[in-house]
Amino acid sequence: MSHFIFSIAFLFLSSQPGLIAPGAKLELIAKDFAFTEGPAADRRGNVYFTDQPNDKIWKYSIDGRLSVYMENAGRANGLYFTKDDHLIACADENNQLWRIKSGEVEKLVEHYQDTLLNGPNDVWVAPDGNIYFTDPYYQRDYWTRKEPDLNVQALYLYRKNGKLIQLDSSFKKPNGIIGTPDGKWLYVADIGDNKTYRYAITKNGLLTNKQLFVNQGSDGMTLDNQRNLYLTGNGITIYNNRGEKIEYIAIPAKWTGNLCFGGKEKNLLFITASDKVFTLKMRVKGVN
Repeated sequence: MSHFIFSIAFLFLSSQPGLIAPGAKLELIAKDFAFTEGPAADRRGNVYFTDQPNDKIWKYSIDGRLSVYMENAGRANGLYFTKDDHLIACADENNQLWRIKSGEVEKLVEHYQDTLLNGPNDVWVAPDGNIYFTDPYYQRDYWTRKEPDLNVQALYLYRKNGKLIQLDSSFKKPNGIIGTPDGKWLYVADIGDNKTYRYAITKNGLLTNKQLFVNQGSDGMTLDNQRNLYLTGNGITIYNNRGEKIEYIAIPAKWTGNLCFGGKEKNLLFITASDKVFTLKMRVKGVN
């Protein structure tokens, strides 16, 4: 893949342009990846994302440069940064959850009660440091096993003390996950059942009050500073805090996998979509 940045811009139509910066265009940053996923922004606004089939984590810097951050990246999928700017990665090559510090890997999780995980997929780090992640089963061509060891596809909590707790095992196939910046609410998509749920997070990090938020699943998701939830798949669909659809953004790709807010002002929507990555300047800003 070429390492330079493409300057092609795509015009798009939007039903309600209030969230998007006036005159903004969808910008194609690069293409010819195998499959892009897992974007996450560090404190400065640099965005990191994965090309899972090619086993790489890439970095898109705030000054517009694209570079490889890590090779042999554990077939990383979903990413998220902790408050101290350590990168949490769903490394499903060996069904692990990683913490990456200055390029050095610390393996946090591989098993649940001595049973191999399905393959951590997407992750969110709460303000208190607790880590929530989804563990669906997607058969990978780089695995030797042909079926899961676990009999459920679940949502997990990894506590700061190293304890792993299974929070909800009622999903068909959990995938996208994001929480609010105050640490009070968690959104989790069941892409296998085409639904997204919202939970209240208790003081001890457990979940309560599970409610159906919208009848739409999602691969990845993010939130903005107006509490709007962004879901991916066939383009980007945006819902307000009441679960009302307020925006749709068409993306010229077979599949829109994930997205996050980055850039110096945290108002640049960074989008991973099949073999491409895009940016779109927004009027709203990210919160995570």
